[in-house]
Amino acid sequence: MPIAVALGAVVLAASEFMIAFAFTPPGGEALREVSSADRHGYSLLLLAVFALVALGFALMTGSRPAAYAVAGAGVVAMLLFLIVDLPDAGKLGDLEDPVRGFASARAEPQAGFWLEALGALTLGLGGIAFASLGPEQMRALPNRLRRRPKAEAGERTGPDPAGS
Repeated sequence: MPIAVALGAVVLAASEFMIAFAFTPPGGEALREVSSADRHGYSLLLLAVFALVALGFALMTGSRPAAYAVAGAGVVAMLLFLIVDLPDAGKLGDLEDPVRGFASARAEPQAGFWLEALGALTLGLGGIAFASLGPEQMRALPNRLRRRPKAEAGERTGPDPAGS
């Protein structure tokens, strides 16, 4: 679960540096592109970094408030996506073009929009699930992650049953 939450935060942070919308007139090429950072002022990047720091602190200490902070950052990211970006997807409106003057253009979602949706959803839902764990469970997660690769690699953890 912490890996999914961390990946959600990384995807959300990456989406801030990508194109969210391309404003395209009907039947034409894109007149202008807008990044997610232009729309949010890097607020999603700050939420993602905050969530990663709170996640690390919660895993090290078992702090419930830190786990709630991870969930809160995810919920805020989901709300920003749902309230700010989703309503503009596919919207038709006038755009000022230096060559043509005003032109009708549709806001076409681009890769940054979809990564923002994926990152916000993963961070939000994963953060809520993470916050439902108890302190002992949170502290035990890093130990489980450290033990798992050894067992998967086929290393023996006990005595050799063949006696060799």
